[in-house]
Amino acid sequence: MRYDTIADIFSANKEIRKRLVATVAGISEEEAAIVPDGEKWSIRQIVEHLAMVDQGAARICQKLLIEAKATGKTSNGSIAISGNFQQLIEKIGDVKVEAPERVQPTGNVSVSESIDRINDNQVNFDSMRQELEIYDLTEPKFPHPYFGPISAVEWLVVAGGHEYRHTRQIERLLERVRGEKSPG
Repeated sequence: MRYDTIADIFSANKEIRKRLVATVAGISEEEAAIVPDGEKWSIRQIVEHLAMVDQGAARICQKLLIEAKATGKTSNGSIAISGNFQQLIEKIGDVKVEAPERVQPTGNVSVSESIDRINDNQVNFDSMRQELEIYDLTEPKFPHPYFGPISAVEWLVVAGGHEYRHTRQIERLLERVRGEKSPG
């Protein structure tokens, strides 16, 4: 997806969030706890992981925003995404990535609790939005385990892309879970 402004990213991430929430809305706790054959995580664990990553991305964006504000450089409203980052984003759809230990789910958090955490964390992103649009975010970087050092803009893209990727995974798992439960 192409983004020209912070508003574009926020808009896309909002749509991705709607899809996640709609996807998990009708899942029972029993369904959420099943780990289908050949899978590492249950739906419950995936949503817990999403909540942890989302909170981490917000903290990183806040840190990078503070660094950008300290430079005093303002933005003209456009955003910059590096060519290297764009190439990696295009490739990651086909890559199985191992989550770092700090965002490995426990499996002890319900889907609804994790969704509440994700929704509560949106307040953190929303509180930064105006300043993210004002300041030049190209220089401050923070390392991502797969993408390497990336900017706050790129972290926003990663947050939405990560949620999208796992929402699709949840949709596939749910089909399998419900298929395995049905008679015959």
